[in-house]
This record gives sequence, C-alpha cells and structure tokens, in this order.
Amino acid sequence: MATLSLFPLNSVIFPKGRISLQIFESRYVDLIRQCLRQQTGFGIVLIEEGNEVAHKGQKLDIHRVGTYCEVVDWNELPNGLLGVTVEGKRTFSIVESWREKNNLCVADITFRSDDSVDAEPIEIGNEFQEYVELLKGLSSHPMVEDLNIEISFENLREVAWCLAELLPINNKEKQAILEIRDPITRLEQIELYIAAMNQQ
Repeated sequence: MATLSLFPLNSVIFPKGRISLQIFESRYVDLIRQCLRQQTGFGIVLIEEGNEVAHKGQKLDIHRVGTYCEVVDWNELPNGLLGVTVEGKRTFSIVESWREKNNLCVADITFRSDDSVDAEPIEIGNEFQEYVELLKGLSSHPMVEDLNIEISFENLREVAWCLAELLPINNKEKQAILEIRDPITRLEQIELYIAAMNQQ
C-alpha cells in the first residue's frame, strides 16, 4: 500500500495517455512543484459528484480507481498560469481517502501492477487488427500528435488504453473501461462502444 496525492478531475486518463492541465489553485501548484522536485507523480481520479475547483464545505465524491501520472512537460502559459502535460503510468485502487488542511485530496492506494506501462506486453491478435488501424487514424489527428503519445501498436494493452483515451465516449463509459483489469476484456468492451457508435 502507498499514500498518494490526488488530483480529482472531470476527465479520465489511462496509462500511456496524456492530458494538458492549467494549474491555478495553490494546493496544486505546490503539488506540481513537489512532484518536479522529487521526480514523483500523483493520482488523477474522476469526480463522481462535486467540482474541480474547491469551495469550503463542498462535497467531493471521487471514483475508487484512478491513474498514477507523472509530469512530462511544463511551461508558463500566456496568462501567467502554470501549464503541465502529464502522462498516465499505471492504475490504482483507493483504499481510503481524505483531505489535508490545504484541501488537497490524499489517499492510501494499492497499485494494480498488471495494469501498468511496465507490465509484460501482450501481442495483439489478428481479430483486433481493425482496431489497430482505427487507433492509427485517431493518433494522426493534429491535436493528438501535439501530445507526442508513443504507442506500441503490437501491444494489446496499449491499444486498449489508447483507444479508450481517444475515442469520443463519455467519462462514465471511460471510467467503466478503466476499472476493467483484464486487457482483452477491456478491448472487448471498447468493441461494444464502437459498435454502438456505428449504429447511431
């Protein structure tokens, strides 16, 4: 078990996924500085109820599975705020969470070692090749290219993560996919969402 600072968002990020954040709350500026100084990361979790910007006494419910992320790029934005790009590394489950005095969310978590960028690659079979081609198309979009996501199209884990990251499905569906531990089951669930989109 480990203790991890959390960054609740109205977004879901997967291992290998990247997201750009604009940091303006002091608690998160301090968190990012600490992560850069100590070369460590933090957890991104989907908000179930509440807002990203904290207000005193506000209720904030979060989902119990999130993604450990590390800062891969940062800069000062034209508006003077701190901009960072983070990359998902592995998923985790929350055992218990609480708020610190500065209102930062912290949790005791367990990492899901089988759902990590360091996990053994799984060769993707011919039955999923059409989704590899779909992912190649999605990853060539200029907005995705700007994120510089490195994808191994031969690794079923990465194909499933990145498809879930890039497909236009809602956060509830993405969270359901994130919580699936088996990569083949995850890709099969993505297939169902793709089939549903094709019928619309």
